[in-house]
Amino acid sequence: MCDSKKASNPGAGRGFFWRGRFCPELPRSAPTLAAMLWVKAFHIVFVASWFAGLFYLPRIFVNLALVAPGSTAEHARLVLMSRKLLRFTTILALPALLLGLWLWMGYGIGRGSGWMHAKLAVVLLALGYHHACWLLLRRFEQGANRRSHRWYRWFNELPVLLLVAAVVLVVVKPF
Repeated sequence: MCDSKKASNPGAGRGFFWRGRFCPELPRSAPTLAAMLWVKAFHIVFVASWFAGLFYLPRIFVNLALVAPGSTAEHARLVLMSRKLLRFTTILALPALLLGLWLWMGYGIGRGSGWMHAKLAVVLLALGYHHACWLLLRRFEQGANRRSHRWYRWFNELPVLLLVAAVVLVVVKPF
């Protein structure tokens, strides 16, 4: 919502503390503010859920990469788990993205700010990571995996970095 730079400059904007004086990007009426806070709360819930799936899916890939060549039942079970998790994670990503767009375009949160441009870049990277997971799962389904379990362990660290970057950009607003 407000960052410390705006809060320390009382001359920026007009109105009350939450109605524009320190946070000019926020809505001006209390009912609109309450609605925006509900949208923001659900956005956070869906983003956390989406990333939980992105954290766990590569862990299944690690186990898939460790499956012995003749163990078809274990391979099929892990591929089925991966497919279901990816589907569920995709379903969770859609409201996260739509609610984020609603905050940005509907309420003007971060509009024209450098931190928001950086956050949108992080969101695009997260979508690219999600797509990469889908491509890797297709390779496992086709029996065409060429990567080691160690590679998947490193691959599993990327969404952590993306989530940290997004949270820091939104909370700290460094630029």
